[in-house]
Amino acid sequence: MPALDFKIPKGFWEMKYKAVKFLIIGIMTVALAGLFWHGLNHPGWMERRLAAPGENLSPVESIPPEQRQAPDLIVLGARLEVSRGTIYDASYQQLAYPGGDVPLGRGACTDVIVRAMRNAGLDLQVLIHEDMATSFSSYPQLWGLKKPDRNIDHRRIPNLICFFKRHGRTLSNQVEGNLDEWQWGDIVIWRFSNGLLHCGVISDRKNGAGMPLVIHNCNIAREQDILTYWEIIGHYRYP
Repeated sequence: MPALDFKIPKGFWEMKYKAVKFLIIGIMTVALAGLFWHGLNHPGWMERRLAAPGENLSPVESIPPEQRQAPDLIVLGARLEVSRGTIYDASYQQLAYPGGDVPLGRGACTDVIVRAMRNAGLDLQVLIHEDMATSFSSYPQLWGLKKPDRNIDHRRIPNLICFFKRHGRTLSNQVEGNLDEWQWGDIVIWRFSNGLLHCGVISDRKNGAGMPLVIHNCNIAREQDILTYWEIIGHYRYP
């Protein structure tokens, strides 16, 4: 019996690949159209799917927007830094005034505080600049300046400490046995073992022992259980 001389037509595999590709696209299109149509005719199903993330709302996020006070808005403003994944960048930059800011997505630990306060309608750039303009000698003289610099003054922790001491409430640095005094929206100042200063915003979320988490930016903005991780040298509430 003579052997069959069967040859696959040129382009056969390419045609088969395209056919399978179009089939898969067609199935996905029909499936998505079906889901969309189901959603239109069953709005409750759509609402349940969209509402799922809200099951883990924090205490502040559970407050109706029209009822939120300054501390609530400060926390939400700080948490936006975490959502953005803001990378640490403390470089000096020329800023607009008022309302000047470094590019979103970048900033120092102090920029977490500045942006959080602005979310509550409090512009630390203006507040600190105006206070320094009238009482420059009351602020730390650490940078060889002879007058205020509205580009950077509000982004320096010693200036924040001075401002909060002058115009805010200075609270206890003690955490153990004193948790009630640590309210969300408060500002905490730490000192690292190398002497550098760091700051953060007290969160409305807590760990299992009832200690509040802190929103801060050490290398990237995070909300962490670190309140007592470093030496606390300042605890303030403003306004």
